[in-house]
Amino acid sequence: MTRQAAQPSSPKIKTIALPAQHGGWGFLFEPILLGMFVAASWAGLGISIAAFGAFLIHQPLKLTVKDRRKGKRYARTILAERFVMGYGLLALIGVILAILTAKHDFYLPLLGAIPLGIIQLMYEFQNDGRSATAEVAGAIAFGAVVAMIAFAAGWETIPALMLWLMLAIRAFVSIFYVRSRLRLEKDKPADIPQTLAIHAAGLILYILLVLMDHAPWTVIIIGVVLLARAAYGLSDHRKRVSAKVIGFSEIGYGIFTILMITVGIP
Repeated sequence: MTRQAAQPSSPKIKTIALPAQHGGWGFLFEPILLGMFVAASWAGLGISIAAFGAFLIHQPLKLTVKDRRKGKRYARTILAERFVMGYGLLALIGVILAILTAKHDFYLPLLGAIPLGIIQLMYEFQNDGRSATAEVAGAIAFGAVVAMIAFAAGWETIPALMLWLMLAIRAFVSIFYVRSRLRLEKDKPADIPQTLAIHAAGLILYILLVLMDHAPWTVIIIGVVLLARAAYGLSDHRKRVSAKVIGFSEIGYGIFTILMITVGIP
């Protein structure tokens, strides 16, 4: 049974209501924007709203679970519980809109997204949410949104899933780049060869997708740009910048990725 306990200071709403890791915003909005650019529909809007609610619920839910596992109920716990209910209602509204307006079933990508989301939450509850595994699992899980939007608009299975895969490749390589870049900026050792190899593998995967006619040729440009960014950003010639600048730069690369895929799709 939990008991209410006093906290040394008043809880800050921002730390309860919004995710602590700001990089996740990009991995949320990239699939939403791409999906609405190439397969806009009312159901897609509903899926986007549901994804937004699910993304926001993560932080207050994490705090609620942690406090209750300790048998405590702070003032922040009460606020977190209210945000969980509010965000949950927002997600439910989105789901209802999607179900009522979708032309086709859009649930298939959830079979892959839910296990990845669970993996991320498991790491979060163990205070290891910044591990590479947790970050990759969370980013790829939210990428399923673009496939769901495409399914709801009537896209066939393979093209819809390929949209997800294209974003998953971008998310995977970018997470390793940012992790390595931040370590260098803090004068810590980073596995630069591994990071560059991951980017090269990402470029090869993009080329293979184009050759198999599963992706527009413009994804090759994405792969080349991301590899060049990593080669320069992890070199001795790079300009030292703050973590915030690196984060905003990645948002820019995310927008670039969305535009390249969008213009390449006939």
